[in-house]
Formats: sequence, structure tokens, C-alpha cells
Amino acid sequence: MAIDNPNELDRIDLPARGKRKARRERPGAEAHARQANDCPPDLAEKFFDQLTVLDQAPQTTHFKQLRKRGITLPPPAVLTDELLHAKLWEVIRALADMNVYVCSTNHLNERELYDRLWSDVLHEWTMDAAFPDMTCQLDLVGSGSGDDIVAWLRYYADANDRARWQRDFPTQVLPPRAKAPFNRDRQLPRPRES
Repeated sequence: MAIDNPNELDRIDLPARGKRKARRERPGAEAHARQANDCPPDLAEKFFDQLTVLDQAPQTTHFKQLRKRGITLPPPAVLTDELLHAKLWEVIRALADMNVYVCSTNHLNERELYDRLWSDVLHEWTMDAAFPDMTCQLDLVGSGSGDDIVAWLRYYADANDRARWQRDFPTQVLPPRAKAPFNRDRQLPRPRES
């Protein structure tokens, strides 16, 4: 489908975050290990065991998980700029302690970021299960919405990404490339490399 106007990007049918469910049936890890010649059977077995745990885990939200850890989450409107700054970084650090990492935030000021986390992103469903080596990425331009696609194309997509997007949507006018107004992402916690 061709999109002539970036404001009409909502019409592109992209999968929404939080809508995908893990498969209900667990095919034998051994069969999958045979299909992937470079995957050792014990690693495949561990992977499929984790999928089963995730599939059977109750659902929750990061908002609920943060509150369970004692993090208060006041509405953005009641926070002064100074208090909001401290609260935003408290939330970002608490999420990282849960192996949940925020990224692609440089296009939002602190109030916009906290508001988006508080009113939307932290309320998306997630599984109430964790493994030491499992991480979750909360990409602030990854929802598939028109606004997020435009922000990604404008501030984060490199020349190759933009060229590929233009090939896939040839009649769409790309937003001009611009430097993000903030430089926060370099300060955000990142997963530890194994």
C-alpha cells in the first residue's frame, strides 16, 4: 500500500506491540535442533522450555511490576519539572534492574517521555516471568503508529533504512532527516553483553 502523506501512516498494517502471543504448542526441541544444524540440542531444549514458561506465565504490565517493587508512579501533571526529572530516571533505572531497557527517546523531552511511559508504554501487557539472560526493549518509536514511523524515519533511520523504506513505499514522501533535539539515549542503561 502506498502512502502519500506521512500523516496517513496509520493505514499501514503493522503488528501492534503487545498483541502477539507465544505459540500454544511446543514442538519438540530436538526436531527444531535438527532443522537448525548449528543449534546444539541442549540449547534448543532450554529455549523451548523458556517459551513454555513464558506461554504459561500470567500477564502483567511493567507499571504493575514497578509498583510491586515500591516505585511510585504519579501522573505527569502533578510533577514539577525538577521532580519529573528525578522520577523519570528512577523509573528508567528500576526498569533496567528488571532487565527492561528504554531506547529511541531522543525525540522526546523529559515530560513527553515520562507521559508516554506513564500513560501508554508501561501499561502494555507482558509476561510475569523472567530469566537472568532475558531482556525486554521498550522502543519509543517501535509501536508501528504513524507518529512513531515518522519519528523513526526523521531521527533514527540511517540512509540504508530510509532508502529501503522509500523502495517499499515509493509514493510516500519521507520526512526530512533531522538531528534529534535531545541526547539522552547515550545515557540510558543498556543490557550487559554476555
